[in-house]
Amino acid sequence: MKPTTSIDYKQAGVDIDAADALVQRLKPLAKRTQRAGVLGGLGGFGALFEMPKGYHEPVLVSGTDGVGTKLRLAIDWHMHDTVGIDLVAMSVNDILVQGAEPLFFLDYFACGRLDVEVATRVIAGIAQGCEQSGCALIGGETAEMPGMYPPGEYDLAGFAVGVVEKQAMLTGHQVQPDDVVLGLASSGVHANGFSLVRACLARAEADCPTHLDGMPLRERLMAPTRIYVKAVRALLQQQPVHAMAHITGGGLLENIPRVLPAGLGVKLHRQAWPTSELFAWLQATAGINNQDMNRTFNNGIGMVVIVPPNAAQAAADVLQQAGETVYTLGHVQPIAPNAAAVEVC
Repeated sequence: MKPTTSIDYKQAGVDIDAADALVQRLKPLAKRTQRAGVLGGLGGFGALFEMPKGYHEPVLVSGTDGVGTKLRLAIDWHMHDTVGIDLVAMSVNDILVQGAEPLFFLDYFACGRLDVEVATRVIAGIAQGCEQSGCALIGGETAEMPGMYPPGEYDLAGFAVGVVEKQAMLTGHQVQPDDVVLGLASSGVHANGFSLVRACLARAEADCPTHLDGMPLRERLMAPTRIYVKAVRALLQQQPVHAMAHITGGGLLENIPRVLPAGLGVKLHRQAWPTSELFAWLQATAGINNQDMNRTFNNGIGMVVIVPPNAAQAAADVLQQAGETVYTLGHVQPIAPNAAAVEVC
């Protein structure tokens, strides 16, 4: 049967005009992130980037991630301005630990119906994260998919590409017994463990504290993931570094072993870094032991840097001068076969 009325794309749920309006808003945001190597601008079918000059044996390093169920709280609490920073941080911090300089970032924003105001706030955060890490926002995708997401909801993903000189790659093979383990303070929960955070909020209900660590509860929980790129890049240019670990899902207990050679582990002293009100409240509300805290959350340490003993103080000084809070967590030690690679005492 021939239809008596027509249905256009907008009536079907996809607003091309809104998408075009969003692109126009994003162009100045992306422009602020531009750096040497970017060829062209937003709007092409593919983003173009020229390999930086000065590398003899360049190796590309890539990473992709999302922000997990932290996004659930961002949507429920209408706090859209910083999850974009989280998105960038999760990828650039990952490639950083292999010694890479982040070059560019691309994002994917998906929703049921495009809200230009919300999308602009989210992607402005992505641009801010790119500025913090020195990489260019050179492209992405905004997908409006009616029927796939409930009204007001969206999803985020992104990936970063960086470059490192082949001889300068950090693979962990240089780690030796007695190397010093430095910890860089996190800004909070970052973007891992939020399924447990949300369970704690539901358990506490009306008894949730109004403030933690001098900040309103929601702001404290939604504090964006700290981006360590500029401080760590400064360190790599000045002092020897044997390995680094980004403390994400799996916490200290599962991320540090990823950069250790067989037969070596680390001994960390828990009193070496403070426990914030935030993590104390999460542990008490969840009723979990120290082992689970160090396996679920970053527990106050967002990045671990392993350096030779004779460079430890100088490395800490460089990081502190770059604005990081640095703790000497412990040292590398030989371990027996099948022993735990991380001992927290």
